[in-house]
Amino acid sequence: MEYLEQSTSLGDLLRRSCLHWKDTVSHHVRVGKDYQAVTYQELWEKVRGYAAVLHAEGLRRGDRICILGETSFDWAVTDWAAQTLGITTIPIYPTLPPNQAQYIFGDCEAALVVLGSEKLGDKLPGVRTLTTEQLAERANTATLTDEEWMPIIASVGFEELATIIYTSGTTGNPKGAMLCHRTFVRLLTGISQSVPLRHGDTFLSFLPLSHVFERANGHFLPIALGATVAYSGGLASVGNDLVRLNPTIMLVVPRFLDAMRGRILDAMEKAPPLRQKLFAMALREGTKKFRGGTSLLHPILDALVGKKVRARLGTNFRFFVSGGAALPAQTAEFFGAFGITILQGYGLTETCSGVCLNRVEDNDTSTLGVPLAGVEMKLAEDGEILVRGDCLMLGYYNLPEETAAVIDADGWFHSGDLGVKLPDGKYKITDRKKDILVLSNGKNVAPQPIENLLRESPYIQEAVLFGDELDHIVGLVLPDEAAIGRFAQEQGLPAGDFASLVEHDAVKQLIKTEVDKVNKKVADFEKVKKHALIGKAFSVEGGELTPSLKVKRRVVKEMYAEVLKGFARG
Repeated sequence: MEYLEQSTSLGDLLRRSCLHWKDTVSHHVRVGKDYQAVTYQELWEKVRGYAAVLHAEGLRRGDRICILGETSFDWAVTDWAAQTLGITTIPIYPTLPPNQAQYIFGDCEAALVVLGSEKLGDKLPGVRTLTTEQLAERANTATLTDEEWMPIIASVGFEELATIIYTSGTTGNPKGAMLCHRTFVRLLTGISQSVPLRHGDTFLSFLPLSHVFERANGHFLPIALGATVAYSGGLASVGNDLVRLNPTIMLVVPRFLDAMRGRILDAMEKAPPLRQKLFAMALREGTKKFRGGTSLLHPILDALVGKKVRARLGTNFRFFVSGGAALPAQTAEFFGAFGITILQGYGLTETCSGVCLNRVEDNDTSTLGVPLAGVEMKLAEDGEILVRGDCLMLGYYNLPEETAAVIDADGWFHSGDLGVKLPDGKYKITDRKKDILVLSNGKNVAPQPIENLLRESPYIQEAVLFGDELDHIVGLVLPDEAAIGRFAQEQGLPAGDFASLVEHDAVKQLIKTEVDKVNKKVADFEKVKKHALIGKAFSVEGGELTPSLKVKRRVVKEMYAEVLKGFARG
């Protein structure tokens, strides 16, 4: 793909793709309940219109704008328009509380905020804003000729800032990772050389474009390939979107796959007994085959059951790409049992998304795969994963000391993740370096593997472990609301809301049994000796989750401080 390697900026990449794939469909855009196809030629003209408006607003190369809105075609066009003008874009999650949105806007020194809806402007009072609706209206009359536009695109340098993406901020204020045009173009080149992607692929876009994972791989990458982006209508419609749009690839986080697995299992519980039995057999035999075993019954059961499960993803589906968190083994095995491929990868905001990915031809869902072309990875003496290459950020905006703390003199980025490298070159993460629990008896415990084992229980949605200054591990366990509801109905427990149900002795005993099962699989000093149930789901709005759905361990610890103090006293 010569035009990708020859691109000198993201704007230049767009220009080359639109010129090369003029009549190909670039996007399927949701309009009401229908979808409208947009060709690359139409995309180019749409971007021109938005660029003309931004230019008329007085924005020039080197200026900065924030984009605050849900994933949409207008979000994408705004970003592309800015890139062609050399304007740096700073995404802001629409779910962020006003104080965090205001912090990002003030820290990055943006000149304008483009809003996905007028209501979102309430998060940033007194700020210069423009809605995407206003952009679209003004684009109909604004003009930007090739004589004006092409020299601007050509002038944007490879090392100039394309975007500043603020980290989720599991501790303290978020930091702005500065990513230049080179970072994206080189990473996209490495992905195209490592993964069997093709011009005919359709990416179903579901995750927030504010996150680097979707931004790089579900927004920039498809356009670099001459592929198609189809926008989902949201969580409620994604099932219908899969069947209707027939995508080949979808970027997901494990929570989405867990939810999809749960919906399939819930549906089977309501199915006739014969179908339930066939499904259970297909799952058992498919899991056996997925693990490398043999099964004479699998071909028959796959034709009867597996084919119908795969049909939920449309007729052309090739694979999911999962990132953002560890993929639970039970989730990987469930989809693998029905012949659905999940490629797990690894990356951070600071590395411009994925730098390590499993390959279709050599997929081991228990690992992160091997580094992409053009990426170097190694382990430090203490097991920390280090990354080097063109994929790295330039640094944290206005934070030279923090930058120096994570990028050493030899150019290695210290990820903060602890891992191991397997003999075949694949990597595994064992935990976050800062999350290691240091018990009062001197034992060091990595909580994530134990938390992942707990989450494998169908009755546990989330688990957060603690142990610093204690001589044993303690935990906060959030039961799965739907599973507990079914359990309560089966046991004839008194009707009540979720918070009251988790206080019931039968539910407490159920979860204790699940915790005991995990304790049998770990070393004695890793056992969860005490735990408490919580009856309120974690959320971004509540502050327990980052916008990328990672648990804020520090926030949870503060919120449940009294419960944790009780463990220490007891």
